[in-house]
Amino acid sequence: MADTGGISLFERIGGSGVVDVLVERFYGNMDTLPEAAGIRAMHQPDLGPVKDVLKRYFTEWLGGPPLYSTERGHPRLRMRHMHVRIGIAERDAWLRCMRGALDDAVADDAARADIYRALSGLADHMRNTDEGPAGRR
Repeated sequence: MADTGGISLFERIGGSGVVDVLVERFYGNMDTLPEAAGIRAMHQPDLGPVKDVLKRYFTEWLGGPPLYSTERGHPRLRMRHMHVRIGIAERDAWLRCMRGALDDAVADDAARADIYRALSGLADHMRNTDEGPAGRR
């Protein structure tokens, strides 16, 4: 994601402070929502390192400084997540956590909708199982 009319989404939403809140709320939702228990179990007990990575990724993805690629190279998100099963239920739980975080962190309605739309496509791309409509293999 880049910019809209010369102003990046990163700037539009309020920069690094908002990205920090977004990521903290996202992982807070993952820790507290019962429907997110499955995706929370995919993570280490200490979420500190993964929070830092996601903050860097979102900063760059939203059009801010290239913090992620400078440190880690190309994201290769799908490849980096192939070690865990990501199906419809996992995608939906991730999006639920993210929707709540966006609602809490991003005041700009249009920016929030743009970000959620892009994240929905990204989350669907991350699926690595063949499932039917009911989430069954």
